[in-house]
Amino acid sequence: MVEVVAAVIEQNGLIMIGQRRAGSRHAHKWEFPGGKLEAGETPREALARELREELAIEAIVGEEIERYDFAYGTNGTTRLYFFRVAEYTGEPKNLAFEQIAWEHPAKFRDYDFLDGDLRFLQRFL
Repeated sequence: MVEVVAAVIEQNGLIMIGQRRAGSRHAHKWEFPGGKLEAGETPREALARELREELAIEAIVGEEIERYDFAYGTNGTTRLYFFRVAEYTGEPKNLAFEQIAWEHPAKFRDYDFLDGDLRFLQRFL
């Protein structure tokens, strides 16, 4: 099973989302910043590392909001963890996405999100 962590980074009522780069798996799909756990990492440690790598920020990973398993076709099961990130240091820089956006959750339906994120998005839509 692959384990993936995602950050719900909040600022002034907006949440950061990122669009996957052209040529990548699931190109141009939108997602929450994060990524796969590496060997020996806890989900919180993995998320802090991913946010350093993707956005150049030092995040205080808050509460776990939700976790569930999702199957992307025949590629096996992915366990998704979503964490709240309300505090971080540094100015976010886009180091890994086609583009990033700060968006109001009510507008999430205007974006083409990864299928694995759709269940989590129901809490906003």
